[in-house]
Amino acid sequence: MTVPWLESIAAGAPVKATDALAEPPLRAAFFFMPNGVRPDHWTPPGDGEDFELTPHLQPFANLKSEILLLENLWNKNSVGRNGHWPKVPAWLSGGFVERTTGGDLDSGGATVDQAMAQHIGHETPLPSLELGLDPPRTGIDTAGGGFPRALGSFLSWADPNTPVPKEIVPQAAFDRLFRSGKSRVSGDDRSVLDLVRDQAASLRAKGSRDDQARLDEYFESVRSIERRLEIASKPQKRWINKERLPIERPGPGIPSDHKEHLHLMMEILVLAFWTDTTRIATFMIGDAQSSQDYSFLPGVKGNWHGLSHHRDIPETRSQYEKIVNWNIGQMAWFLGKLQALKEGPRSVLDSSMILFGATLKCGNRHDPEDLPTIVAGRAKGLLKPGRRVRFEKKTPLCNLHLSMLQRMGVKADSFGDSTGTLSGLG
Repeated sequence: MTVPWLESIAAGAPVKATDALAEPPLRAAFFFMPNGVRPDHWTPPGDGEDFELTPHLQPFANLKSEILLLENLWNKNSVGRNGHWPKVPAWLSGGFVERTTGGDLDSGGATVDQAMAQHIGHETPLPSLELGLDPPRTGIDTAGGGFPRALGSFLSWADPNTPVPKEIVPQAAFDRLFRSGKSRVSGDDRSVLDLVRDQAASLRAKGSRDDQARLDEYFESVRSIERRLEIASKPQKRWINKERLPIERPGPGIPSDHKEHLHLMMEILVLAFWTDTTRIATFMIGDAQSSQDYSFLPGVKGNWHGLSHHRDIPETRSQYEKIVNWNIGQMAWFLGKLQALKEGPRSVLDSSMILFGATLKCGNRHDPEDLPTIVAGRAKGLLKPGRRVRFEKKTPLCNLHLSMLQRMGVKADSFGDSTGTLSGLG
């Protein structure tokens, strides 16, 4: 049970055509965009199907019928705190992020993607896939409220104290999809936890509260590994596509060209969904204060976060707007990829729920209300896109998460700070 061996078989055994699903599965992805938007370039006039496309929404011109523009959602637990770092974990959890010294991270709760993965992750080789572009940051942002920068480096959290690392190297992400191996199961197929149950209970009883928590976490980790081993030897039914996506194995390292880096990671996610290697994914277009230099764009000289604090200076604001528009354009490119891949009468996008949004409304003022939120895809008929839907002001974003959880088949009555599900999505 060495870690390298377990990782090598994580992709599971091959699935025979006779064991394939009869129809495509439902997938869910969560795309985080840092540094907010310009509100008047995001919020459109018009309601329902008659909403207009503002400058920020213009990249979705060919996909207007595939998106739901949702308004007045927020995370109340992120209000009145640092503008960036603690808002990122709260985006998918709704939790209250504690201000700590960095060695004892507390995100306030597990994220919705991991709640989904716990429910259906056993059905695919990878329970979930976490991708991004920026390496994790370290240290405390003393000028930004004293929060650990690591909080803004991870979008997915298995529990309040455990971030799920994201992959930022294209070749490594690609290899996770296609590493394969064979497992050999010995005669005794009982859980190792069953074999040591009495000893484990005795040891736990003698430990402190912290020790008991650590033991519980350890035993659950062992059980999780056993479940992965079982999947590898007895794979679940999966969706099989007959065609192949034309993407070669990326070269080593991170591409120097930012667009190439982003597109490679997005194509890998497309491939992961299309091959049913996973059905749950998160994607960080940048970390909480992404300082990616966008001088490669015409008329832009500087980095994303720096230009987001434009102070309404026309020249600076114009550069910030170009960066936001460019990134939304890449999101539209990704959705177009999913829409172009057909699965019988549907496309991959038709069988998906893709949440795209930010933890700030105005990048300059750090507004926490009415967060930029789009859900793309039809969720196999469970969503009715092509509309602008306005909810009551200060509606919990977790109401959306609960609605998505239920559509994924998770029997949950609440999530985070939810007060119910969102009506009007389907």
